[in-house]
Order: sequence, then C-alpha cells, then structure tokens
Amino acid sequence: MGKLEPENAEAIGSFLSDTSAKVFVAGHRGLVGSAIHRKLLALGFTNLLVCTHAELDLTRQADVEAFFAAERPRYVIVAAAKVGGIHANSTYPADFIAVNLQIQTNIIDAALRCADGAVRKLLFLGSSCIYPKLAPQPIPESALLSGPLEPTNEWYAVAKIAGIKMCQAYRIQHGLDAISAMPTNLYGPHDNFHPENSHVLPALIRRFHKAKVSCANEVVVWGTGSPLREFLHVDDLADAVVFLMDRYSGLEHVNVGSGKEVTIKELAEMVKEVVGFEGELVWDNTKPDGTPRKLMDSSMLAGMGWEAKIPLREGLADTYKWYVENVVDH
Repeated sequence: MGKLEPENAEAIGSFLSDTSAKVFVAGHRGLVGSAIHRKLLALGFTNLLVCTHAELDLTRQADVEAFFAAERPRYVIVAAAKVGGIHANSTYPADFIAVNLQIQTNIIDAALRCADGAVRKLLFLGSSCIYPKLAPQPIPESALLSGPLEPTNEWYAVAKIAGIKMCQAYRIQHGLDAISAMPTNLYGPHDNFHPENSHVLPALIRRFHKAKVSCANEVVVWGTGSPLREFLHVDDLADAVVFLMDRYSGLEHVNVGSGKEVTIKELAEMVKEVVGFEGELVWDNTKPDGTPRKLMDSSMLAGMGWEAKIPLREGLADTYKWYVENVVDH
C-alpha cells in the first residue's frame, strides 16, 4: 500500500528521474496547483493527471476512490483546498472545516488503498495559519499545537492541522510515504484579486492599478506600515515542492519560506513603483496594524539545501503583468 519506512527513503529512487510516471496534481487551477503544474511540465513530466471540479468532486469519497482505482497515480500532490480571507472564514466556518477535511481525507485514504501500493509518495500542502496566534518569531515547526490559533481562520487551520496529523498517522500505522509542507504568505499568477477577500499583496496591486488608470491623487493604506511580513513567489514554492518530493521522506512537516522580511510600508512603496502610480501614498494611522511580525523559520528546509530564488521586486513585476493581462483585460 505505497509503504515506505523513512529510513529506506533512498530505495524509491528519484522523483525527478521518474518523469514518465503518473502524477496527480489535485487543485491544478489554483494559485499553488497551477504553479506546480507549470513546474512539472517544464521539468519534462509527461503524464500529469489533472481534473476540474466538474470532472472530479474531491469531497465525494466514492468518486475519489474510483478515480484512484482507474488512474493509479504513482505520485500525489494535494494542492486542492477551500481558501478565503477573514470575511469568508467568519461567514462560512462550516464550509472551511468540512470541505477541507473531506478533500484531504478522501485523497490521503484513497492513496493508501490504491491497488498494489501504486502510490509511491504523497505531499500535502498546508498554510502558515496552522501556527498559534502568539507563536515565537520566526515560527519553527515545533510551534504547532503549542497555543491557541488565530480565531479568524481557525476552521481552516484545524482542517490543515488534521491533514498534517493524518499524513503522520498513515506513515506510522501503514508506512505510506506522506509528507507535508507549510508555505508562508504566497503571491504570483492566478492569485485572488477580488476587492473584498484578497490578501494584502494582491489587494495593493489592484488598488494601485485602479488609482493609476483613474488618475487618482492618492492611495490610502490602513495602519502605520510598520508590520513585518514574509512573502514567497508561488513558483519558488513549486520548486520547493519538487525538491521535497525528490529528497524528503520524514515524519515532520516542513516550513517553506523566503526567509526575507519586508515592512508593509516597503511593500506598498514597491508595488506603487512596479505599477507606476505617481500619486501619493497615505497611511491612515487610525486603522489597526495587525500582527507586528510574522516570519516562518525555514532553517530545516535550508539545511536540506533549498532556498528561494525569486527576488520580491521581480516577483511583483511578474505578478502585476499577469494581473493586467488576465484580470484587467478580461
């Protein structure tokens, strides 16, 4: 049943050399899944399995089991998830916990039960929101379950924590080579630029672009701009996913970050410059700043020999170009 003891990891051979094997990328249309799909195609993988929601509803256990029985993928990457901002999490808490639990449980269990141990390796993707609200900074993997979660997204976080624990349990009890990666704040092509529920970086891109085309005099941003944040281009995450699929078979989840911090003020100035907005950037100090610092400790992954390659300014320019061509023009 896809069994592999961690100490025998070398016995499976290299993921990167197995380019003709079937690789199921669940969630290939999202921010993360689309980047992984692009990366695998660029590396010469010729047998990628992808399904739209209409073709395969991952919340339906029988459908997922039938898909695995028919396709028998050798590798599985779980990038499918129900995601959203603070407003969506607080409005639809049942959806965020139930849908995510269903998706990951169905896929991980089907991977185990696939005939003749067809699935050789599975990677589950989580999020930095799994960590306690008051976790030490930078946040090490060991901070998991060491304190209360941020209440605004605890439904999503609890589901993702369950996914990590399920991968660990299936490894311990069944020998399934299931690993987990926890990325920091991501950005890049296929991000969500919705005016109401996008994250800080795409929201800034959208607002500065709107101000530029309307010839506005200023853009007002909440807070003082002092909080520190870490951002990782989604193509760097895709590179890290391939690295881990190829090199890592351990019990513990792995943080994936850039290791570089930027203040919200520096970020806003950079976005302003990339977009080409020539008006004034105004800070509304009467509005809250949010958490002062949020940085992942990615030294475990760095110790394996991986590091992020895309500088923030270059990544922002790439993301803005994609936004103009795919969101604005459509």
